[in-house]
Amino acid sequence: MSADFTPTTVDDLDPERRPSFALALVPVLAVVAFLGVGSAVLGLDPHVPLLWSIVFVGAFGRYLGYSWPELSDGISSGLLMGLQALLIIFTIYALIATWVDAGTIPAMMYYGLELLTPTVFLPVAAILAAIVAFSIGSSWTTVGTLGVAFVGIGAGLGVSGPLTVGAVISGAYAGDKQSPLSDTTNLAAGVTNTPLYDHIRRMRTGTAIAFGLSVLGFAALGLRAGGEIPAGRIVEIQTALAGTYDLSVLAFLPLVVTFGLALYGYPALPTLVTGVFAGVFTTILVQGTGFVAAWEVFMSGTAPETGTDLVNELLATGGLTGSAWTITVVVAALSLGGLLEHIGVLAVLAHRLSQGVGSSGSLIAGTGLSAILINALTAQQYMSIVLPGLTLRNLYEEFGLDSEELSRAVEAAGTPTGALLPWHAGGVFMASATGVPTLEYAPFYLFGFLSPLVLFAMALTGRGIPTTSRAERAHTAD
Repeated sequence: MSADFTPTTVDDLDPERRPSFALALVPVLAVVAFLGVGSAVLGLDPHVPLLWSIVFVGAFGRYLGYSWPELSDGISSGLLMGLQALLIIFTIYALIATWVDAGTIPAMMYYGLELLTPTVFLPVAAILAAIVAFSIGSSWTTVGTLGVAFVGIGAGLGVSGPLTVGAVISGAYAGDKQSPLSDTTNLAAGVTNTPLYDHIRRMRTGTAIAFGLSVLGFAALGLRAGGEIPAGRIVEIQTALAGTYDLSVLAFLPLVVTFGLALYGYPALPTLVTGVFAGVFTTILVQGTGFVAAWEVFMSGTAPETGTDLVNELLATGGLTGSAWTITVVVAALSLGGLLEHIGVLAVLAHRLSQGVGSSGSLIAGTGLSAILINALTAQQYMSIVLPGLTLRNLYEEFGLDSEELSRAVEAAGTPTGALLPWHAGGVFMASATGVPTLEYAPFYLFGFLSPLVLFAMALTGRGIPTTSRAERAHTAD
């Protein structure tokens, strides 16, 4: 994803096909109704209500006067913007399978069970996830590797999967938002014309407050989760792991290689692909698996027979072919978002927002709300950053606000909230990678709620909004 994408604005739309604000709300409300009824009431997989939504929005586009080739272009643009996310999902599914077979994730579980206790597990998991995500600049990679291991450790300690995933994702997104290696952090700075480190510094206070409150919340939840561990559970799990895998230090080779490349600054996708090759190599070298069998795991996943049902369930993976359910949801959601953007629905909503703000605080809060809404409608965090980031730049200048106020608003509300939505690329990935459904971990994904709430509180109270511009502050410092 790059900042080269230019969103459709109201001025770009053909006046004869431009929907009014009231008319633009029709497909939005329809999408909300389809997703709400289909998923929450009828219990359908998100594919079905997403298909209903695509058909409805396509018909709405035809009503506005758009031809099928034009609607197809909208779908294509949505898929193109989310292409990197799709490729990362493919790769991480394969990576998790190869790391399980290599003994990497089993070794992390084995030694984690020796070092952690139920009482401290949740806050420690959140903090470690934040450190790793900050270091490598990827929340998804953190959850797909460290997070999978933590789910296993938590199960051994008697901590529920939703609690564990909530803590890991909270830390992963908090660390990602502050990392200069993060794609979303760089994207938010790029589309708003903000120097990268000015953007990171501007986010620091809000992120620290939201994450600090999250860690306190997990510490309190850990006290409740810290009951007695069933007798012999940890020994049973460790015995099953040690009896099935060689857990020597060499089993950590894929982890060292992948995180080393990430720390060195290599992009996410080639880093993850290298992690897959490192996992296959370690499987052959350390676990003694044949070359063909190791690559079959890459394709089809793992189904270990450790003698313990809990361990078998935790380490069962789908491999590359197991990503089909996730990929199809994301493809449908990206197609829907591309349609909504192409026919001008999102442009009309953004234009109405720009007309309705009356103060700096309401502008920042409105920007955050628009990022969340676009997240819900387009199912990917890139669009939630790019659309308001490019559309509202001039309005921030009119209010005398520096660009880092805009970059902070779109990232604080846009980046973390996607993982709360079951049809969003982030939510689908987190659920699939960890095995915990989105709606089960969402109540415990504290940072996802607190990051935008802290942004809104600071905006509406005026706290944290500089009274002087960046140029004036630099001149004073000189």
